[in-house]
Amino acid sequence: MTQDQKAANGPHIPVLLRPLLQAVAPVTGRWLDGTFGAGGYTRGLLDAGAEQVIGVDRDPLAFELAKPWAGQYGDRLILQQGVFSRMDEYAQDLDGVVLDLGVSSMQLDLAERGFSFMKDGPLDMRMSQSGPSAADLIAELTEAQIADILFHYGEERASRRIAKAIVREREIEPITTTLRLAGIIESCLPRPKPGQSHPATRSFQGLRIAVNAEYEELFEGLLAAERALKPGGLLAVVTFHSVEDRMVKRFFQHRAGKTGRANRYAPEQEETPAQFELVTRKAVGPDDQELAENPRSRSARLRVGRRTDAAPGPISAKELGMPQLKETRK
Repeated sequence: MTQDQKAANGPHIPVLLRPLLQAVAPVTGRWLDGTFGAGGYTRGLLDAGAEQVIGVDRDPLAFELAKPWAGQYGDRLILQQGVFSRMDEYAQDLDGVVLDLGVSSMQLDLAERGFSFMKDGPLDMRMSQSGPSAADLIAELTEAQIADILFHYGEERASRRIAKAIVREREIEPITTTLRLAGIIESCLPRPKPGQSHPATRSFQGLRIAVNAEYEELFEGLLAAERALKPGGLLAVVTFHSVEDRMVKRFFQHRAGKTGRANRYAPEQEETPAQFELVTRKAVGPDDQELAENPRSRSARLRVGRRTDAAPGPISAKELGMPQLKETRK
């Protein structure tokens, strides 16, 4: 185990764990943690009274790092390598599902995984450690395709300028490391003012989302949770940026029958049974204590819904506001 891996196995603070446990209390029965990561939510649920938690993660390193502590829970903890969009294949009649979206602190802290623009490492970003890497996308995509990813997935306004610089620089030398890409992005943007995020934040987010098909995974995962939860079961989702939060918000609104008509002249839609009840009417953010303990929580938002006994229904990615890329890969 490398020094970075040992550091990643150290204590991590699960974001919004306290308000999550309060919102779903009392914690009982079988739960599924669809984004196991460093195991923070899983341990929190088990310690709060869950009879069993199924920890799902696409990253095999997550379970390797959990070995020192996982055994203390015995058969109350089941580890399942896979993606949470297939959770209904792993379990049914669940009492609860937790999803903590985005990159985990465990992955950010490992330079060799290529998620961080603050540490030099290979430009990888693959959560499953398989398939095309971020370096592959940077090398293979057209300028327009790169700009499309940075704009729609990273919400980067300077996407075209950055994409142009990337294509220019890759012709000189392949872009294969995180710090080289971060430097190219920094050269395109003004120096950040105190308190502002690093210039590469949005671009790295966009590439990571593209590499791991995170929006598609979220869309399918919400539907899978609807199928896997039993009546009365709880779905708790923690998001870290506006696109994710919008998708989760619209999902709960749609499933709770809160969407309404597009305008007053539109015909009334036939009422259908609601698949969820809203537990949190508005997104829950970190309090002052959590912000002081964990600055990474500043953008986190929690939404919780309770499953009804209505049958799962159809919904489109467009209805959830999932970004649609205009360009496709070569």
